[in-house]
Amino acid sequence: MKRTQVQLDEHLYEALRRRAFEQGRSISALVRESLAQYLGTGKRRPRLSRDDFTFIGAGRSRQGRLSPVSERHDEALAAAFMRPRRR
Repeated sequence: MKRTQVQLDEHLYEALRRRAFEQGRSISALVRESLAQYLGTGKRRPRLSRDDFTFIGAGRSRQGRLSPVSERHDEALAAAFMRPRRR
């Protein structure tokens, strides 16, 4: 992927920023897709939704004395750094 810089007038930038926010995407992703469609060089990829990530949260962990880790994550991270490393 190549990096480039584009100058936009204020109205175009605000419209682009608003559309990207509404779609939950980055401005860069929206610009890439729009250019690919305009130039006819790319296929439109299907947009991912939350249903595509059903595997998240599917596992279990032993939280031990730091339960619930979701609330005590800083302590859990500190404890992990203090443990001796396995080789």
